[in-house]
Formats: sequence, structure tokens, C-alpha cells
Amino acid sequence: MNSFYCKIILLSLLLSACAHVPRTGEATTSKLAKPAEATADQASEAEADTPQDSAKLDLPNVALNGDMLYNFLLGEIAAQRGKPDVAAQAYLELAKTTRDPRVARRAAQLAYESRQMDKSIEAFGLWQELEPTAQLAKQMLISLLVSGGKYQQASPYVEQLLAAAPKNPGSVFMLIHSLLMRAPDKNIALAWLVELAKHYPTVAEAHWAVAQIAAVANNKELALAEIQQAVKLRPDWDTAAIFEVQLLLPAQPAKALEKLKVFSGAHPDNKEVNLFYARTLLDQKHYAEARVQFQKLQIAEPENSELAFAVALLSLQMGELERAEKELQATLSRGKKDADTVHYYLGQLNEAKKDDVTALAQYKQVVDGDYVYSSRLREAYILNKAGKLNEARAALSSAPATDEQQKVTVVIIEAQMLRDAKQFDTSFQVLSNALKTFPDQQQLMFEVAMAADKLGKTDIFEQTLRNLLQVAPDYAQAYNALGYSFLERNVRVEEGMKLVEKAYQIEPDDAAITDSVGWGYYRLGKLDKSAEYLRRAFSSNPDPEIAAHLGEVLWAQGKKDEARKILMESMKGNPENDALRIVVKRFFP
Repeated sequence: MNSFYCKIILLSLLLSACAHVPRTGEATTSKLAKPAEATADQASEAEADTPQDSAKLDLPNVALNGDMLYNFLLGEIAAQRGKPDVAAQAYLELAKTTRDPRVARRAAQLAYESRQMDKSIEAFGLWQELEPTAQLAKQMLISLLVSGGKYQQASPYVEQLLAAAPKNPGSVFMLIHSLLMRAPDKNIALAWLVELAKHYPTVAEAHWAVAQIAAVANNKELALAEIQQAVKLRPDWDTAAIFEVQLLLPAQPAKALEKLKVFSGAHPDNKEVNLFYARTLLDQKHYAEARVQFQKLQIAEPENSELAFAVALLSLQMGELERAEKELQATLSRGKKDADTVHYYLGQLNEAKKDDVTALAQYKQVVDGDYVYSSRLREAYILNKAGKLNEARAALSSAPATDEQQKVTVVIIEAQMLRDAKQFDTSFQVLSNALKTFPDQQQLMFEVAMAADKLGKTDIFEQTLRNLLQVAPDYAQAYNALGYSFLERNVRVEEGMKLVEKAYQIEPDDAAITDSVGWGYYRLGKLDKSAEYLRRAFSSNPDPEIAAHLGEVLWAQGKKDEARKILMESMKGNPENDALRIVVKRFFP
């Protein structure tokens, strides 16, 4: 083939290559036009800023040669065969050789798709160099540099981007903020942003961006100072006003709510702010005020079932049961709120009214959604309360437990019902069978041990608790149960005392554990120390068993009048408690 025809073929191939390279201003692939770090609007703005006609570009006049052709063919074939890393390298070499911005753009696209950080930076840098007006190239380069923590390299490009948008520098700071939120070291990111923002003291978005990054860097003082400056510069900016309130809430809730109240009053038509105000009042347990705000929103949107439901739940929370029932029934009649959810709360409401029959009927109507499991548990509770144990167990078995914890909870509730019915053997069997399915489930192991203890199966009780402590060495209740068992039976007292003291080290504020330690000192003959711990436990929780222990120790100390008073007062409220009755009968036969 002569050289003339060879040149014609090579030229046609090169032109084909150019056809594959989008002209500046034309649509690109979604991955390039909408990078993960930038929004679609930002990408569109960047595209709008680029020249729309490739004739405006300073295109090179390059003679075609074999190396260029090879790189083009290599790049296209690699791209078609799903190897963007090879394609990117080929196109990058071609872009360096031709100095053609269109080829550089294609190289940048391929490098980005291949997730090669350094190569992407190089390719976008070359595209930016060859086409300085391409804002998308600049944005993407900034995104890559900032995401990679190369802040100083990014600085001149950010300055160029800011210079290109003199009327709207705030949008650049909003973009920078979104990039810095992914920075692994927020303190380094914050220092760089503070330095950048100090040249734009009158730009509210700059202060807002600094406040955001300062907050995640746990510099609350700087965050609050910066957001307050942003609010001062743009007093009607709801985003800044809301963030200021969020920063104030933990330490100054009253001040935060007052600011929110003022802003909401000044912007009665701002749905987002008013909804945030209502929810904040709810979070702060200002239920009456929250209901007023939700009602205002409901007036503006009478068909919004979620708002109507929120008002009803607030009435329920406030104990206004009749009103709450009317509101829930009204929500149900509208037919736009999930009926299962409403029936569940109507069940809760009727339980609060002590109308178990209606509550049960409401729970039975919950057949789908998030509250089916909870409804079956409530059904079981009501049925068991009415003495219908078999029906209660059937309701439990129909509860759609979706994970291990829920399944174990069902078993434990069933075992408790059986225990309350004095069916101790069946209760133990139910728990033991479940433990075979979930052998390392800590709560289940504990319950099996307690059931074994109730049946006098001491070996199983002790071994199960020791197995539990192998799985969970910080399980305070296991130490306490095992140690107290020794102390109560007055065997292996020294070991029992060590076990309850270990439990006390883990949970020193637990009244039952404190009682065990006090009882241990009694077994050791240390009455003063015993009384000290038992008084502390009783003041924290006037449980009848703690009262029985404290009364017995006080009696042993010779403080019989005080012992009598504590025991007899506890008997008035707990006449059926076995431990208390035994002690009272011993001292007052």
C-alpha cells in the first residue's frame, strides 16, 4: 500500500477517534458529568460555563504518526473490552503527545472510571491545562485532590474557581464542604478550610462550611462562632438558622428553642423550619407546644395523615386519652395512614384506659408492617393476664420474630408465663430447648440457670452460669447470681463473696448486687459493713427481699425497733413475698 493511501486510512481513524471524544459542552457519560462528590446541578453549572463550540478551543495542528495511531487503537479496544485502566494510560499518552483537550478529556474520563487516583489527577490536570475555561475539569480536579487529602495542591484551583464565580462564591464553599465531609482527618481539613475562608469574611456560606467541619472535628466553640456569623450575614437563611439551633441544643436548650421560635414566627410559610421546630419541641418533651406546632402544620396540609397522626400521638403522650382516641380514629377514617400502625396505637391507648378487651381487638387487627411482632406480644400479655395461658402461648408462637434477639425474647416471655403459672418444669424445658438452638445466647443462658435454680438443679445452675461467664466475662448478673447462691445456702461463703464483689465492681449502682455484697458481709459476721451496704441498697430500691435482709441484720445488731419498722412496713405492701414472710415469722411468731 502506498504512503498516500496509508495516510488516508490513518486520517480516517484519527477522525473516528475524535468522533468518540465528546466536544466541549456536549453530554458526557454519567460518571463524569455527575461525580460522586458533586451534585448534578453543580456539574450542569460547570458544563454551562464551558465553551459550546470546539472551534473556540485552541486545537493543535499535529501530524499523525504510528505511535499516535497505536495508542488510539489500544485505548479504544481496551475500553471496549472493559479495561479502563489500560485505556486511560493509552489515551493519556495520546493526550500528552497531541496536546488536544478533547483527547485529554477522554483520558480523564477513562482514568476516573478506572478509579486510579493519581492517574485521574494527572489526566484532569492536563485537561485543565489544555482547556483552562473548562469548569468541569477544574471541579473534578479539586474533588480528586481534596478527597485525597492533597489540600495545598487543590488550593490554586479552588482560588481559580472562586475567581470565576465572583457573584456567587458561596456555591464554591458549599461544594468544598461536601468534599471535606469525607475527609479522614477532619482537623487537617478544618485548618485548610479556615485558611481558605478567611479571605471571604462576608460570605455566609464560607462561615457555614467552616462551622460544619468544625462540628464534626468536635470544635464546638468554633462551630458555634462561625454559624452565628453566617446567621448574622444572612439572617433569613433557614439552613444556617437550623444548624445554629442544633449546635445550641445540647448545652443551651432553652436558648435554642427561643431562637427557633423567633425564626419560625418570622417565616410562617417555611414548612421545613416549622416542621423542625415541632420535632425539636417533641424531642425536648415540650409536648403541648409541639402539638400546637403540628396542628398549625396540619391546618396548612389538612390531608397530610402523618401530621394528623403526630398530633394524635402527642395527645396520647400527654395522657389525654379521649382526645387521642378521637384523633387516632379520625386518622384511621381518612384511610391515608397505615392502618396497622394506627390500630397498634389504639391498642396501646386502650391498655392505658385499662380496657383490655378493646385493646386486644385492636392488636388483632395489626396484620402487617412494623408493629406485628409487638402486637402479638401485647396480645399474649393481655391473654395471660386474663388467665388464658394456652391462648397467650399461641399468640407468642405467631409473633413473626425476624432475628435471634426477637426469637429469644419470645422464648423468655413464654417461660416467664409458665413460671407465673407455677409450671416450673415446662418453663425450664422451653428455655433448655431454645438454648440448644442458640447455645451462646447470653440472656438465654442466664434464664436457663435461673430456671434450674428454681427446680433445685444446682449442678446445671452452676455449670450454666460458669459457661456464661466464659462467653461474657463482664456479665455482672451472672457473678451475682452464682455468688448469692453460695451466700444464701451458706456454703463456700468466701468464694461467694468474691463473686458478688466482682459483680459490684462491674455494676456498683445495681441495688440487687449491692444487697448481695451486704448479705455476704453478714455471712462473714461483719454486721456494720453489712448494714452499710444493705441500707444503701434499700434506699435505692425498697425491694421486699432487701428489706428482709436489712431487717435481719439490724435485728442481729440489736436495733430491733428499726428492724421491726422496716419489716412491718414492707409487709404491708408485699404480704405475699416469701423471703419477707419467713423473716417476719421468725422474729414475730
